[in-house]
Amino acid sequence: MSTVVNCHEIVCYLQDMMNKRQIYLYTGLAFLFVLSYMLTSSNEDHNDLSENVKIAVREVGNQLLLYNEDNSSLILPVKEVAQGSYELSFEKSLFILPDQLVKIIDSTFQKSDLPKNYRIEVLQCSDQEVAYSYQIKEDKESTIIPCMGRSLPEQCYTIEVKFLNRAALISRSRTLIIVALLSLTLILLEYFLRKQKTSNSLSRSSQQFAKIGSFKFYPDQNKLVKEATEISLSKKECELLAIFISRPNEIIKRDELTKRVWEDNGVIVGRSLDTYISKLRKILMADTSIKLTNVHGVGYKLETI
Repeated sequence: MSTVVNCHEIVCYLQDMMNKRQIYLYTGLAFLFVLSYMLTSSNEDHNDLSENVKIAVREVGNQLLLYNEDNSSLILPVKEVAQGSYELSFEKSLFILPDQLVKIIDSTFQKSDLPKNYRIEVLQCSDQEVAYSYQIKEDKESTIIPCMGRSLPEQCYTIEVKFLNRAALISRSRTLIIVALLSLTLILLEYFLRKQKTSNSLSRSSQQFAKIGSFKFYPDQNKLVKEATEISLSKKECELLAIFISRPNEIIKRDELTKRVWEDNGVIVGRSLDTYISKLRKILMADTSIKLTNVHGVGYKLETI
């Protein structure tokens, strides 16, 4: 007689690998989607910010020219010289009063809802030396605005705006969406892993059986299967049969059977054992290669050929 068969190891291994590959595939696709969204969103946010900054910086140039009582000279196109860094140039020379420059830029940037951490540098066109600079930060203690009240002589200047906190390029709403997508990906991964574990457990449980002659005994499902016929067993019949199958061709005493099936559960039996043995004997008679026999005065034995 064969011993208890858990599930075919090779088949189970292949099933596990296929399930894991599906999980990894879905998870990988989800992460690629999130990553693509992050990159696309970041690029879109940067483009939006860049356009807003150019408009705001151009307005700063317009206000400076008006302060110089210049209504005719041109403001040259605002350039993004590096990521987060913009350059404002003028057609003609102008004088700059730092106090006024700080006020104009602060007012314009607030109206445009631009990031609040930036550095301003006023460069001389002739030698690109820094004629004046200051730094604004949300942390007031880190804000540096020197030399207030001293005007810069009239000449050609280039004003460079550098945003210090590039994280501000991503809007809060998009950040929340990205966090939500990542969280959803992790939740789906956990769900698939749990589903796979449960499915594998049920699959293995449904395939556990012991072979008795031409019968297949499924102890977890309380049934015997002979060819295509299923025979339901009571809980006690199932417990008794499991004991006999674990010790074939061996005499098992009545006292042991009653103790393990009844008395261990707090129940004392009289003739119940004989009744259940009789029922099992009738069921097993369908296969002549096995026999459940009575050893008078001792117990019972499951004989197999």
